[in-house]
Amino acid sequence: MTSTELPRTMAAVQLDRHGGLDALTYRNDVPVPRPSGDEVLIEVHACGMNNTDVWVREGAYGSDTDPNAVSTWRRGRSTLTFPRIQGTDSVGVIVAVGEGVPAARIGERVVIDFSLYNRDDDSLADIDYIGHGRDGGYAEYQCVPAANAHAVDTTLTDAELATFCCAYLTGEHMLERANVQAGERVLVTGASGGVGSGIVQLCRARGAIPYAVTRADKAEALMAIGAEAVIDRGAADWVEAVEAATGGAPIDVVADLVAGPHFNDLLRILRPEGRYTTAGAIAGPVVELDLRTLYLKQLQINGSSQGRRSDFRRLLGHVLAGRIRPLLHATYRLSDFHHAQRDFMGKDYVGKLVVVPDRHWDRVGAPHVRD
Repeated sequence: MTSTELPRTMAAVQLDRHGGLDALTYRNDVPVPRPSGDEVLIEVHACGMNNTDVWVREGAYGSDTDPNAVSTWRRGRSTLTFPRIQGTDSVGVIVAVGEGVPAARIGERVVIDFSLYNRDDDSLADIDYIGHGRDGGYAEYQCVPAANAHAVDTTLTDAELATFCCAYLTGEHMLERANVQAGERVLVTGASGGVGSGIVQLCRARGAIPYAVTRADKAEALMAIGAEAVIDRGAADWVEAVEAATGGAPIDVVADLVAGPHFNDLLRILRPEGRYTTAGAIAGPVVELDLRTLYLKQLQINGSSQGRRSDFRRLLGHVLAGRIRPLLHATYRLSDFHHAQRDFMGKDYVGKLVVVPDRHWDRVGAPHVRD
C-alpha cells in the first residue's frame, strides 16, 4: 500500500483531557498518520488494555510533594498532550514505511515494543511510551519507530499476541530488578491481573516458584498457569496465610502490584536479605513503612516500570517458544471502548482484555468472544 492509497481518515479513541470515561471520544475523522524517516505505519489489528491507560486518563500519578495532585505518568516532565490516542499493546501489519526504512518491511506482521527509550544505553531514567509520548494503538493505524516493530511468525492470533507486551514486559523487568533465580520463591500480589498473571508464568519460565495472592474464586485459574499455591487476599493475617501456603519455607522475593495497607505485611513476609519489587499500587500508593523492618532484615526495595530492550527480546523469545501462553479473557470492538474500559476496571476476570478495530472484528475479535 503506497502513501497515496492510504485512507485520509480513520477511527480512533482520543483522550481529550484528564477525567472520567467521558474524556474518551470515539471518532471516525482522525487523520491517518504518515511515517517519516525511521518510522513505519501499522494497520492495527488488536491492542491490549492496561492500568496505565486508566491512571493517565485520571491523572492519578500525583507528585513528589502531593500524592493527590493531578499528574501524568512522567511526573514533572510530561510528554502527554491532548488529544492523545492511548494504547500500548499493538499488533498488526506494516502498510507503509518512511524513507529510511526498507520497503521490503511492508507486509510484515509485527508486535510493537511500546517503550520509547530516548537513550542508547540500558538506563530507563528518561523512558517514555507509545500511547503517552506519542499516539498509540486504540486506532485503525499508528506510526511507530521502525526499531519498535518486531516481526513475528507464530500461530498465535492477533488478539492473543496483544495480551503480552506491556503487562509481561513490566513483569519481566520486575523479576530482573529483583534478580530472581531458579528455585527461589516469589510472592505475587494482584496475581489475577495482566501483570500479576504474567509474573506467575514468567517465574516458571526462569525456574522460580510463584505463590499468588488473589481472590478465592480466582484460585483455580492461577493454579492452572503455574502458581504453586494461592493465598486468599481476604485472609485476616497475610503473614500466617503465606507461611501456611509455603509450609514454612521462606519467601525470597515479593513482586507487589497492590501496596496499600498490606505493604508492611509484605516486608514482614520476606526472609532476611529478601527483595521487594513493585510496579503498581492499585490498593493505595501511599503506605506506612516501619524502617526498622527494612534495615534490621537487610531488605532490598526496587521500583520498576516498563523494561529494557533486552527484557523485551527475552519476553518475545518466551512467547514465540511457547514458554508462556496468552490469557485472553475477552475482546471488544474499538467503538465499544467505554464498555471495555468499564469491564477492565471491574477486575472480574483473570488475564487481559483486548480491543479490536471494528473493520477487523469478524476476523480478529469475534473468534474470541466469550459465550
